[in-house]
Amino acid sequence: MPINAQILDNPKSDRVRRIADLVRDKGRERSGRFLIEGPQAVREAVTWRPDVVQDLYVEVSQALEHPRIISSTLEKIVDKSQDSTIYVHYCSGDVIRHISKDAQGILAVGNARAMQCDTEDLKLGRKPHIAAFWQVRDPGNAGTVIRAADAAGCDAVVFVDDCVDPLNPKVIRSTVGSLFHLPVLHMGTDEFFGWAKDHDMDVWAADVYGTEDRRPESLPQVLADPASADEAKAVLFGNEARGLEPEILGKCDRIVSIPLYGKAESLNLGTSAAVMLMSLAMSGHIETM
Repeated sequence: MPINAQILDNPKSDRVRRIADLVRDKGRERSGRFLIEGPQAVREAVTWRPDVVQDLYVEVSQALEHPRIISSTLEKIVDKSQDSTIYVHYCSGDVIRHISKDAQGILAVGNARAMQCDTEDLKLGRKPHIAAFWQVRDPGNAGTVIRAADAAGCDAVVFVDDCVDPLNPKVIRSTVGSLFHLPVLHMGTDEFFGWAKDHDMDVWAADVYGTEDRRPESLPQVLADPASADEAKAVLFGNEARGLEPEILGKCDRIVSIPLYGKAESLNLGTSAAVMLMSLAMSGHIETM
């Protein structure tokens, strides 16, 4: 696709104002678009989901008669974008910084509809591993757990019930590009449990305390049985402050906790997700020597 030779250098222009508005929920809802900031996130979007990326905005030097991209890293992303139908716009540093303080010289505008994934479109293998999060509200946490699920090789991430918008710019930055590597779905609580049952997946609750009737199993004990670690499952993590409610724990097939060996009362959501998902992944990928 063509690279627009005209440099955008007016931070107060209507185009720049509309792009900057994508940091707001209402701006994204109104336009059906979202913002991708920074070299890592933009690179992964261009590489893995070029169908999502509509426009690329790149900072160039102030030598307006001979515009030059400010770094070789950004130049490689622009070169890669030309394999797909992505429009590239050169911008002054003032314009880029007006849109985002986190752009580091490059940002992209994506099509929100293209990021939507329905259960009917999701292709799952025979033994899927799903990471699910109930009422995750903090954008940084949401991004961190998506990244952890990606690193653990999960087939998909499910945000359950009332969660933060996964296209929130802070979520995207926190995923460091992982948002563009695996499907992220949204479901209601009953819908999630019904979907897991329809796909023969047990739901494991990641929870410290369990319920009055059911104490949690310790993760090391679970990992001692390779068969259980390798079975189809959806691991469900709770809200950052409240965990999982007893009613939800009652619907889960197993409750698993991460043991704490020091004096810390608990682990935060991001750390818990990383420890449990990676432990299960490593247990399922042990190779005999």
